[in-house]
Amino acid sequence: MRNSRQRLALVVDAANVVGSVPDGWWKDRFGATSRLRDHLALLARDGMEGPDVGLQTPRVRPEIVLVTEGKARGLGSVDGVKVVDAPGEGDDEIVAVVGRLLAADPERELVVATADRELQDRVRAVGASVMSARAVRHRTT
Repeated sequence: MRNSRQRLALVVDAANVVGSVPDGWWKDRFGATSRLRDHLALLARDGMEGPDVGLQTPRVRPEIVLVTEGKARGLGSVDGVKVVDAPGEGDDEIVAVVGRLLAADPERELVVATADRELQDRVRAVGASVMSARAVRHRTT
């Protein structure tokens, strides 16, 4: 368990997390992503258990970045969740966001929520850790 970095940024692969549960999201990608964003806003407000993301602190209030692509683009940010529209491939934008966040604050803990194995490898290579898409989608405060 990591303990040197207690500030957390959580970068969420919107397409992957929304698609992690077959609940009809394909009928309304924008609406499903909006619901995910609102769920993440609660996590930002109320915090997450530190051990769930590898921190020793009991609770942490993460900075959350939700990366959208395709039909989910154009969703606005809300308190606690910054929404970033990928101009092209979502995975490329997620790697770029991770790089920018770590450059701005190398001491923060950075976690990416995705089940995409190739993306997991890419973000680990630049210094992030990974949590599952389902874990962040079902996480409660």
